Amino acid sequence: MARALEPQDVLALTGEIGAGKTTFVQGLARGLGVPDGAVTSPSFVLVREYQGRLPLAHADLFRLEKLPEAAAVGLEEYYEGAGVTVIEWASRIPEILPEEFLEVRFEVIDPNTRKIKLVPHGPRFEKREWDLSRRTRNETFGG
Repeated sequence: MARALEPQDVLALTGEIGAGKTTFVQGLARGLGVPDGAVTSPSFVLVREYQGRLPLAHADLFRLEKLPEAAAVGLEEYYEGAGVTVIEWASRIPEILPEEFLEVRFEVIDPNTRKIKLVPHGPRFEKREWDLSRRTRNETFGG
């Protein structure tokens, strides 16, 4: 999936705690050329930045409750930058999302199985092919 990402792409990750959002970001970062082990959850700092083929901004809105708090993080600056922005817990404050983004929905099926659904929002994402077929049912992202 990382091969298909372009500058100014925004991915909005949704799903319950433990669904695999951070693990997904770790795998995505690896695909962008970020060193293994570099990506950690940004829960306490809100946004972490990593350098790879494209810069990666990894945000976590879990601890935020209102739009003014989220706006203070400055995500719009990342949206307009040269890299990719990935937002965990995007559904908590949907108003912070740009017009066009790719929603990545995580559903826990059982302790070892996740269902991931990609939902494009806007023509920028509808026109692209998103291939996750290389992973088998028993593989995990980032591991």
